[in-house]
Amino acid sequence: MRITPLQLENEPLLFDESIPAGALEYAPDITQIGALPVTGRADLIVEHRGHREQVEDIRLRAAYHGDFELLCARCVEPVRAPLAGSLDLIFRPQAADADPGERSITLDETEIGYYEVSGLSLEDVVREQVLLSLPSRTLCKEDCKGLCPRCGGNLNTEPCTCETAPVDARWSALSDLRSRIRPETKETNH
Repeated sequence: MRITPLQLENEPLLFDESIPAGALEYAPDITQIGALPVTGRADLIVEHRGHREQVEDIRLRAAYHGDFELLCARCVEPVRAPLAGSLDLIFRPQAADADPGERSITLDETEIGYYEVSGLSLEDVVREQVLLSLPSRTLCKEDCKGLCPRCGGNLNTEPCTCETAPVDARWSALSDLRSRIRPETKETNH
């Protein structure tokens, strides 16, 4: 869905969209499961800059919820992750702040996104917000054992049958160190 300032001139745009699974590409290890409902409102905010210049900002407020499948960071098995979020963002035309050369921006300007001449893509905004909302690292379970570094087998489902790696001869001097260390004696107070 594309949102343009022209659509918002007379009244806010209310929307109730459903983004189908597979319509957005998030990342190679993130899959949307089922539809992603998005409801919200877009408003036009006209900013007056000087005598004749106006900037048409779009304020987008929306909520979304859906299910995603992420890959476990250790065993690479799929993990289902329900996600719900909301957003309240301001978008400005790209050309509005396109001064030639470099310039510093204010703290308020760090909170502003930009839209192209053709308008603001709701799908692009939702995609970005989903990516920001998902955890950076996901585990299938807290004590996930991961994959065998030799054969790649999932250590959660079956024990590895790989041979243990031969010990590097340089470490052989330390192999019987434990047996040579005397156990500490406990002192008792009488």
